Amino acid sequence: MAKKSSVERNKKRIRMAKRDSAKRAQLKETVRDRTLSPEERFQAVISLADLPRNGAANRVRNRCEVTGRSRGYYRKLKMSRISLRDLASKGQIPGMTKSSW
Repeated sequence: MAKKSSVERNKKRIRMAKRDSAKRAQLKETVRDRTLSPEERFQAVISLADLPRNGAANRVRNRCEVTGRSRGYYRKLKMSRISLRDLASKGQIPGMTKSSW
């Protein structure tokens, strides 16, 4: 089980990224627009830098929904390999069985 503070910090980052995504996208588009004057583009760069860092989508860490573990994460299932194995062994994931050969 991950530290509660790490899980909560990541949830906060998810909320902030969702909240700031439109503004960030608009500012990035302004920065890339070559038809604008250099002053306008530079002002957009400064505005982008003034936004909180945790509002960036790449600051969000993929974490297991069950345990909060950050490593061994399956994106499709939103859980770690360990949680997946435990739930599969208990028969709580439909269609998944323990492999044997």
